[in-house]
Amino acid sequence: MKTVVIAASGTYVGQAQSLSADDLARACGAEVEWVAQLVQVGIVDAAGARPADWRFHSGDLQRALETRRLERDFGACLDAAALILDLSHEVRQLRAQLRALDAPL
Repeated sequence: MKTVVIAASGTYVGQAQSLSADDLARACGAEVEWVAQLVQVGIVDAAGARPADWRFHSGDLQRALETRRLERDFGACLDAAALILDLSHEVRQLRAQLRALDAPL
């Protein structure tokens, strides 16, 4: 019988916790410079005056991970990823509004 070992790691960010730019980069398998580019194009919002002080929350981690997937799976540049993320968010909001109105999708 063959034994398979699966190693997994995760990052949990609660309401009261936040991530530094280095933490966010590590969680995404990227460099801090990549995180700075995410901030520059508006994919994530950095709380703090300078990169060393930046703090990120769970929504930022989710958007960063989604951006990483878009880059990897589709070769999307950061500007395209930002547009895709915004449009996906808009679609989810509209679907939620339709569900609230009891309208069929």
